[in-house]
Amino acid sequence: MILSCQNIEKQFGDAVILDRCSFHIEEYEKAAIVGINGAGKTTLLRIITGELEADGGICTISRGKTLGYLPQLMTFDSEHTIYEELLSVKENLTLLEAQIREAEQQMKHTSGRELETLMETYASLTHQFETENGYGYRSELTGVLKGLGFAEEEFSKKITALSGGQKTRVALGRLLLLKPDLILLDEPTNHLDMTSIAWLETYLMNYKGAVLIVSHDRYFLDRVATKIIEIDQTKTTVFPGSYSDYAVKKEALRIAAWNSYQNQQREIRRQEEVIEKLRSFNREKSIRRAESREKLLQKMDVIDRPTEARTDMKIRLTPRILSGNDVLQVTSLTKSFDSLTLFRDLDFALKRGEHVAVIGNNGTGKTTILKIINDLLPADAGSIHLGAGVQIGYYDQEHHVLHPDKTLFKEISDAYPSLTNTEIRNTLAAFLFTGDDVFKLIKELSGGERGRVSLAKLMLSEANFLILDEPTNHLDIASREILEDALNHYEGTVLYVSHDRYFINRTAHRILELSSRTFTGYLGNYDYYLEKKEELQSGQNQTDSSASAPATDSEARMDWKNQRQQQARKRKLEHDLQKTEAAIDTLERRNEELDAQMALPENCSNVETLTALSHEKEGNLQELETLYETWEELEKLKESPASF
Repeated sequence: MILSCQNIEKQFGDAVILDRCSFHIEEYEKAAIVGINGAGKTTLLRIITGELEADGGICTISRGKTLGYLPQLMTFDSEHTIYEELLSVKENLTLLEAQIREAEQQMKHTSGRELETLMETYASLTHQFETENGYGYRSELTGVLKGLGFAEEEFSKKITALSGGQKTRVALGRLLLLKPDLILLDEPTNHLDMTSIAWLETYLMNYKGAVLIVSHDRYFLDRVATKIIEIDQTKTTVFPGSYSDYAVKKEALRIAAWNSYQNQQREIRRQEEVIEKLRSFNREKSIRRAESREKLLQKMDVIDRPTEARTDMKIRLTPRILSGNDVLQVTSLTKSFDSLTLFRDLDFALKRGEHVAVIGNNGTGKTTILKIINDLLPADAGSIHLGAGVQIGYYDQEHHVLHPDKTLFKEISDAYPSLTNTEIRNTLAAFLFTGDDVFKLIKELSGGERGRVSLAKLMLSEANFLILDEPTNHLDIASREILEDALNHYEGTVLYVSHDRYFINRTAHRILELSSRTFTGYLGNYDYYLEKKEELQSGQNQTDSSASAPATDSEARMDWKNQRQQQARKRKLEHDLQKTEAAIDTLERRNEELDAQMALPENCSNVETLTALSHEKEGNLQELETLYETWEELEKLKESPASF
């Protein structure tokens, strides 16, 4: 075990953040901390590092083990270049290298016993240099920088000239090269593009040490984490397995907890009704029985109401009118900034109801395309044509559509003057803004809060064509799932830019990858895109390369359509199975009730009643026989892959 946290407690003012939280991390283990925004994930990391003192409990790191921490907001300045900053991590090797070079020079001018001593020193130095990967550290350093998205021509940039996101990537590179026994990472994927995130996933999976991550990137967590530590309502619960394993177990536990709570509440209500009835008899014996039941009720260990799944935000996206079938046609779109050409002669089209994700590395021009379509930037060349009845709703990742000096209430009321005060408050409450929160200024809000205001405006817009730029940024996992569900039930058209691969997997029908200044189209979600891209790169499917554009990709379209049809058939089969099992369960329970009724003394001597009960049971048994056969047939179909 490398880290042990026992009964950690922390509160700020009257707000309890962590209450008797306990977990441990084994050597080489990859674990993740999850929870809604404000649950205390970063607070817990800061307590582990010693930046913040716990109010109670203890965190213990095994003796002799090193710890490295990358905070979510990284601010540091240095006169070094990017390369020099990372090279400083390997200072011991650069000093060794200098000593080896110096020894080589001295040996040229030395002889006798002095030479023998020098050669022994040289052998010792070179052995140490080789043991510590001295011959490979520069290539390792270059590999880390390239993996984190830095091009070689950027290596000579000064740290002081970098953006906040670039500095965070440099800090991450430093941390990885330091190779501590335990790495703590707070939202490490925030400033990385998809290629860099995939590289970091592989690096961490193969890392010869332990890793503890806080992240909202579910795809990343699925790939890296083998244990999930959940913070929920100040408590921690540990779940073995990946994020997907956790999600399944969490839902099962939530349902079980909710059922237990509801069952107990029903029992409490029943007992209260019995007590009230007994008291209404107004007899000494019945009153004593009522008092006895009351005492038992008071001693009952009442279950707290469980947290309901994903009820914090309520999004309903409903187009006011349907657009025509042709929503967007882009032809020969070209855009450059000075000497940098982002894209040239882009052609693509969107049909009504499509959900299309635009992906690509940072700086390729994805957001620029959305801004051009929204008429916020001019194109250098090309044309954009919107179809009949198309109404755009735009979500801007920088939230420029919000006015910083307005209050939340004013922002909504000015945009939608026909809404009443109650309607505005109800809308904001659906996005977690209640009470005096509605009078906060936009400029005083966090990134996540501004995102929620933008989503509230989007919900009210009744647009039939949504254009979204990084809509999941700053949203916690629960809020992302709510947005995913809203988009999946949305009847309009969606075009969005996102780095959230889990979000793309759940919501995209088609993917447009922007690389080498042009689009390549893939029908399907992110997993399907990865599969097809791998085939193209490995040369297993040469015909796909010429049919990858969305306008001519008939073979891939059929492939994806077949997949969707198979999924629909599988869902129907599972529904039929559940329906059949429920019918069997109902009839079996009824037969048990009939058996009990036939055994009652008052019914044993009543031929008419026994006959009626017997006839009902006989009918049930015949119906059950048919249901059993149906169930067996459905099970056989389920077990046969060919049936889908």
